[in-house]
Amino acid sequence: MTRVHPLRALLATLASVTVLLGVTTPAYAVTPAEKLQVLASFTQNSADSYNSWNAARQNQAAWAAYGFDWETNYCTASPDKPLGFDFTLACQRHDFGYGNYEAVGAFSANKSRLDDAFYADLKRKCGTYSAAVRPACNSLAWTYYEAVVIFGSTAAVESADIEAAEALLG
Repeated sequence: MTRVHPLRALLATLASVTVLLGVTTPAYAVTPAEKLQVLASFTQNSADSYNSWNAARQNQAAWAAYGFDWETNYCTASPDKPLGFDFTLACQRHDFGYGNYEAVGAFSANKSRLDDAFYADLKRKCGTYSAAVRPACNSLAWTYYEAVVIFGSTAAVESADIEAAEALLG
């Protein structure tokens, strides 16, 4: 196992926090261990992890040394905003995790956590809507989550699933 110099480990740990402060990434070459550490910090279930990732997404140039893949197809073939519930950023972060862990050969070991983080993001988004429509949003969130757990993609969401959630709206 490659040992990381303690100073580099400290810098990598601080990397996810520095984006919130507007500080750019280190000028030295990023090691694979450092990339994995920051990638892990951007793909946890917490709102802090989501916010750090989103801040980095909005300032991708500051993270160029990490070589992250920011490409996304959002919610694949499923609607990004089913019934008006905006799942765009949750799908984008999910794509970020899938793509970057695939690129470093660590996808299988992280898929379950990435899917759980996706569901946490969807539930947080649903929490921003009124109590009257939240059940329909939560129903769709569960459907999108189940699709990625089972099929690895939200493309498996069927129109009947969206219609069932729409029925909850009355």
